[in-house]
Amino acid sequence: MTEDTKPRAFGFRPLYLQVRESLVRRLIDGSWQPGQLIPSEMELARELGISQGTVRKALDVMRAENLLISRQGRGTRVAEPEESRILFQFFHLVPDNGERSFPNSRVLHRDRARASKAEAEGLNTEAGAEVWRIERVRTLEDAKPLLIETITLPAARFPEFEALAAIPNNVYRLYSQTWGITIGGASEALKAISASAEDARVLGCAPGTPLLEISRTAFDLAQAPVELRVSRCLTEQAHYRADLR
Repeated sequence: MTEDTKPRAFGFRPLYLQVRESLVRRLIDGSWQPGQLIPSEMELARELGISQGTVRKALDVMRAENLLISRQGRGTRVAEPEESRILFQFFHLVPDNGERSFPNSRVLHRDRARASKAEAEGLNTEAGAEVWRIERVRTLEDAKPLLIETITLPAARFPEFEALAAIPNNVYRLYSQTWGITIGGASEALKAISASAEDARVLGCAPGTPLLEISRTAFDLAQAPVELRVSRCLTEQAHYRADLR
């Protein structure tokens, strides 16, 4: 009996996609940690009782999703949220000169609070649940403020957040290394707004200056929302760029 004709427990979806889902579960439950070398295609095929070609297709999908990284002669590892990947996958503001760079950040304040109705809905949690709110200003290489952003995190998913001495620039790496939460995707909505008096003070512009507001919901690998982020951006020397494939 060939692999294509023998009974399957996986169901009716293409087998390699179901294998991909099974392997992603290992990232979600922590069986595979960021930076860890995973078993070879042959070992996985033997473990799962499927062909090596099917395993390869599943791993190819995960590599395309930036969940895995392969290097010639060094095997395949679980990807870490490196700045270069985060830059192109999640940061879409580009200077008008076209030279992409990862922005620096300065935390203005962080507070523990009760979720608003909108935050509770966005994070799929109960109204009034505890959240962390981080306010920070971000700059590019010329050190001029580019945007101010508010990040909201469910306190239940980030225990002992208050123990952090500092919040690093790359928070997605922080989520992964400290709490085992890998950001697998995000949804963004764009809107034109006017700078409030407080935003204008931080950004160094006049109140009422046009800003681009980017509202993001970031999801973990199980598609659960884990971060809300609202960025208010100056666009005099930068633009929003999304590459569609």
